Order: sequence, then structure tokens, then C-alpha cells
Amino acid sequence: MTSSPAPLSRSLFGFSIFYGGMVCIAGVLGNKQVTLGPVSAIGPALGLGPLAVEAGIFAFLLLVTISSAVAELHGRAVANRLVQIGFLPLIASILLSVLVLAAPAAGDMDPARAQAFAMMMGGTPRIWAGGIIAYGVSQTLNVTLFAMLKGREGGRLLWLRAAVASILSQIADTLLFVTIAFYGVFPIGELLLGQMLAKVVLSALLVPPVIYLLVALGRRLDR
Repeated sequence: MTSSPAPLSRSLFGFSIFYGGMVCIAGVLGNKQVTLGPVSAIGPALGLGPLAVEAGIFAFLLLVTISSAVAELHGRAVANRLVQIGFLPLIASILLSVLVLAAPAAGDMDPARAQAFAMMMGGTPRIWAGGIIAYGVSQTLNVTLFAMLKGREGGRLLWLRAAVASILSQIADTLLFVTIAFYGVFPIGELLLGQMLAKVVLSALLVPPVIYLLVALGRRLDR
């Protein structure tokens, strides 16, 4: 007699769907650079230009907080599995982008729209490889650090554990992606510093409230 599999919790089901969507949209949003008021002013104070960050950071911060929330609610192993499954929509979206870009545009499509689409969705193998590697390393690092800090602090200081894990994983993400994608193409020192500073500030400001919201939502869904 075989036992039936354990039912999937509603929080894990919902977070998994949302996670997959954020994996796919992050690369699209990253085509736009944004400046964010007081965050942008940090650059001139340090002798740099106004700090700008790719808009994909908002999707990546949601990925970080979702994986941390899953680790908090369901454990490190489940969160790591979520990160691993995230490779599927990421790689599939890249392959679909390559396929669609290679397909000829319809004759009645506005040439300006076709050109804009190609510019936004196009990428080099280095950029795509950088995105895949940076995603895997940074998200795994985030889950590892979050779980390690939970082992030390127990269930306390959720906001601090999430913020520290996010900050360090975002630094790793920036180092890997920018280096793999652009090293040797142009000087990357100022880009690295500016991106890391902006991501550290955004992680410190946004991750603590969002992690509490997601954990509370997950617990409510699983009642």
C-alpha cells in the first residue's frame, strides 16, 4: 500500500508561481536605468556621478525576499530547491527570446517597434551567461546566509537576517554579472561601485518590511 504524497502548502505554491514570474521579468526591467532621489545623491557625496541602478533590481529584491521567506517558513532545503527550479523559467525565457529575435518580423509591423523590440530583448552570450551565473550564485548565497543566521539567532531579528543576506548576495550578483558581461568591453570599476552602493542601500531600505509582509502572508495562507 503506497502512501499519498504530502499536499503542497498554499504559501509554497503561491510563492513559487510568483518567484518564476519575477525571474522572467527581471531581465526585461533591467533594460531601464533609474535614479532614486536620495539614493542617487550618495554618488556625488563620494565623488561619483548620481547613482543609477537597473530597474530589474526591484524584481531581484523580490526574488531575494521570497527565497528568504520560503527558508523561514519551509526550511533551507526547500528554498534551495526553489532557487534551482528558477533556472527553468530563466533559461526558457532566454531561449524564447533568441528564437523570437531570429524570426522575421511581420511585413506590416511598424519598423520602429521591431527595432525597439530587438534593442530591448537582444543580448550577447556574455550578458546571458552572466545573468544565469549571477542568479544561481547570488540566490543560493542569500538562502545560505539567511539560514546560517537563523541558526545563530533562531526566529529573532528576521529583518536583520534578511537584510544582511540580501546585501551580501546583491554585492556578489553585481560583481559576477558586470565582470562576466562587460569586463574588457569598457572600464567597469565605477559601474561596479555605483551598482553595489545603490543595491546595498535599496536592500537595507526595502527588504526588512517586505520580508515581514511575505512571512505574515505565508503563515496566513497556511492556516
